[in-house]
Amino acid sequence: MTHAASPPLIDPFARPITYLRVSVTDRCDFRCVYCMAEHMQFLPKAELLTLEELDRLCSVFVGLGVRKLRITGGEPLVRRGIMGFFQQMSRHLGEGLDELTLTTNGSQLGRFASELVDCGVRRVNVSLDTLDAGKFAEITRWGRLPQVLEGIKAAQAAGLRVKINAVALKGVNDSELFDLVKWCGDEGHDLTFIEVMPMGDLGNEDRLDQYWPLTDLRAQLSERFTLLDLAERTGGPARYVRLQETGQKIGFITPLTHNFCESCNRVRVTCTGELYMCLGQEDQADLRAPLRASEDDAALRNAIRAAIARKPKGHDFDYSRQTVAGQMTRHMSHTGG
Repeated sequence: MTHAASPPLIDPFARPITYLRVSVTDRCDFRCVYCMAEHMQFLPKAELLTLEELDRLCSVFVGLGVRKLRITGGEPLVRRGIMGFFQQMSRHLGEGLDELTLTTNGSQLGRFASELVDCGVRRVNVSLDTLDAGKFAEITRWGRLPQVLEGIKAAQAAGLRVKINAVALKGVNDSELFDLVKWCGDEGHDLTFIEVMPMGDLGNEDRLDQYWPLTDLRAQLSERFTLLDLAERTGGPARYVRLQETGQKIGFITPLTHNFCESCNRVRVTCTGELYMCLGQEDQADLRAPLRASEDDAALRNAIRAAIARKPKGHDFDYSRQTVAGQMTRHMSHTGG
């Protein structure tokens, strides 16, 4: 049930909250090194929100003015019954919700691409950091590159637009910059680069060693291409350029070199019902308790409003002075990619 008459969510800095990212599972069929430990302790099933609870939660957010809903994980497509959830969410499209989408590792797209289209999904983000099968196995630990490439082809064949998200990793995929750009151009995919974020595995210095500032990446691109800045925004944190020579669109998500907090319109809900107002802060609100305490949504709406009233102006990620400041102890898979 939506509540169209409810006042929209506005944070203390006059930013409307119109974008919700919801993790539907902490599980994944990969173990990407910057996202998870290799031997993860996954959550007990009773702690996870049921698909019915996730439906109710997302529906309340739509009633409070959320226009874009992104489903994440873990790997969202490994959750049993997830297509039923997408089907349920599709009823909000055109009824408050402008876009229903997901971020995936691509491994299950061969199975589900057509069903996703049937549920009103029009584009997906696929996380893919390398086109080298050996490196891919190292980064993902358990993943197989051919399966992902087949999934991407299946998504295209079903009519989905595919955007590739690549985490910039110095010493890992920096030598592939132009290969990734060319492949995405040839295949018709937009491409967004993301700076590696200091989350999880405290004491793991690999993050610092692998940190490749996107200012450096962009400078390399500009040696070969003319970069035209675009005003376009897609509701997320990316800044976009167009490569004049190829017409390609390239995005940059820069939580460290260029803090994008001033226009932040999004919040995240974990698969256990924790609402994080900022990816780079530990403050969170428990939505599972009000969700389970009453079949009426009033307490849930009040809890959401109280949390948004605490949304901070920005995060504290910082790699300067050769230390990893503002590091989050939780894994990226916990909050949702």
